[in-house]
Amino acid sequence: MDLKSKIILISGPTASGKSKFAIQLAKKINGEIINADSMQIFKELKILTARPHRIDLKNIKHHLYGFKSVKDNYSTGNWLKDAKLKIDNIKKKNKTPIIVGGTGLYFKALINGIVKIPDIPLTIRNRIRKKQSKIGQIKFYSELIKLDPLCKKKINKNDSQRSIRAYEVKKFTNKSLFDWYSETYSDFNQDSFIKLHIDYPREKLIERISIRTNEMLRDGAIKEANRFYKLRVKKDLSSNKVIGLSEIKEYLDKRIDLTELKEKISIKTRQYAKRQSTWARGQMSDWQKIKFNTLKSYLKKIS
Repeated sequence: MDLKSKIILISGPTASGKSKFAIQLAKKINGEIINADSMQIFKELKILTARPHRIDLKNIKHHLYGFKSVKDNYSTGNWLKDAKLKIDNIKKKNKTPIIVGGTGLYFKALINGIVKIPDIPLTIRNRIRKKQSKIGQIKFYSELIKLDPLCKKKINKNDSQRSIRAYEVKKFTNKSLFDWYSETYSDFNQDSFIKLHIDYPREKLIERISIRTNEMLRDGAIKEANRFYKLRVKKDLSSNKVIGLSEIKEYLDKRIDLTELKEKISIKTRQYAKRQSTWARGQMSDWQKIKFNTLKSYLKKIS
């Protein structure tokens, strides 16, 4: 199996061993690794985001890890722009780009391109949200279908988030959200990609998550979180979503003990892994699924 001329994409739920697999693959095919995890970009949060260890970073070239401040905004569009530059640079060195992470939107943007919808003013967005809240989802959905009939077969009547998005896009741009989608293209030929998804049994994943939670706390996650809170990061920034931060704040405020802290972080991580798996089933149906216990044999087949 010759993968050297391709762009390798590796996804999987958190704690499934993606990073380790990517490193082993990079060693075999002379590859370099590009991060596709929206939380591992933050330089101040190494432990809580499970960034690759220093020795791994030394042995294999890694890109887009720990390079943004927790005080920065960083969108999917920003990542796509940076990732494309890294892919080009890696290919110029006759090496193979290996993109690994758990942020589905990053992969979707890379494969399909990113929708260039104009920014919708906050006043309009708030007005539409208030309307949906006031009349209820059933009536709001009915009005959406009248406004944009393309939504009828594309959006479930109970999906309030997508309904609101489609409504605001049509209202502001006078163009269907799905027309915007159809005019969106990737910079890459679809044959350029090898798409691999690590399939991990939930019960095994729960065990790994529990072990990793203990290791994070042992390695200094509480001190890392304490330093984060001293930076007084704005509440609306995405770095606040890193799992463990709010739980450790509870611990530091003496509202929970260490046992409860471990349990809360583990539960939230399991919930996140479940959302990732749900995304994969819906959005990554054409990806090659690799069972966790066949990763070694997969590597042996690679030339």
